[in-house]
Amino acid sequence: MKKRWNTILTHAAVWAVVLSLPYLLNTGHGMAHHNDHHQYDTAFFYLNAITSILWIGPYYVNTLLLTPRLFNQRRYAGFALGLVLLFALMVLIHLFLHSVVLGIPDFNLAGAVGFLLPAYVLTIAVGTTIFVVEEKIVADQLSRETELSFLRSQINPHFIFNILNNLVALERMKSEELGPTILKLSSLMQYMLYETDEERVPLNQEVEYLQSYIDLQRQRFGQKVPVTVNMEMPGGFYEIEPMLLIPFVENAFKHGVGLIRDPAITIDMHVRDGLLHFSVKNRYNPTSEEVKDKTSGIGLANVRRRLNLLYGQQQTLHIVREADWFTATLELNLHQ
Repeated sequence: MKKRWNTILTHAAVWAVVLSLPYLLNTGHGMAHHNDHHQYDTAFFYLNAITSILWIGPYYVNTLLLTPRLFNQRRYAGFALGLVLLFALMVLIHLFLHSVVLGIPDFNLAGAVGFLLPAYVLTIAVGTTIFVVEEKIVADQLSRETELSFLRSQINPHFIFNILNNLVALERMKSEELGPTILKLSSLMQYMLYETDEERVPLNQEVEYLQSYIDLQRQRFGQKVPVTVNMEMPGGFYEIEPMLLIPFVENAFKHGVGLIRDPAITIDMHVRDGLLHFSVKNRYNPTSEEVKDKTSGIGLANVRRRLNLLYGQQQTLHIVREADWFTATLELNLHQ
């Protein structure tokens, strides 16, 4: 409702300025004329005022009726016919006001057409252009939201697949940690189900979620995979896209364990002056990387696409493969 009223007030303000311009720019109109021309000056003043106000009608008939129902549906013949009929109506109204209401006889049909046509073309062009641009913006926004929803939906099944594997591994080991682990997984699932629908979540929540996930992976792999975590809780309040950081950590555990010599994972995060620095480093096997990427997981292409859609130039993502180390470093402006 508030947005609707803001739109109405904006349109009213714009029309007030547009309709006032001719009189603001010609404040001396009529003053240099003789008294015997005063009647015509007054008549033309009112004629111009009424005609200017009447342009509001064609503008909204075009933008609310003709353009969306005809032009936008590619019914161009109907659109052209509608514009011609609308212009004919404007000419008739103008002639009626000029000759009957104001009693000024020296104004013919050709004069009315020549007087009204430029303004009419401009009004229709502006209205149609605004409509097309707004439709493009809405379509782009819907496309963006649809793509983001699709990208998020890809993350959740992948994560669920991984954590179910964790449970199976704990059950096979008859670990006493199975019960507490299920509770922790329940907390993680609650975050996934109820927080990921939000556009932004507090960064502290995202960090807690990451820490819980890392704890689960530590339980699964034990001392076989050393994991070093240096994540500083930010001092201020910052928000971030939910589930944005977890793919980096998932990727490290997916490619940093298994047939890896001396596996190791290092995770660093800190925030300085609103700039998030997040880095995940892991050993990997270059010879098996291509095979694993083709057979499982989403990889980081998903994350890069989300970053581009959500943060644009406010983020940088660097991927470095050096010897048998894989490093992903994200810098993100949290003030945007």
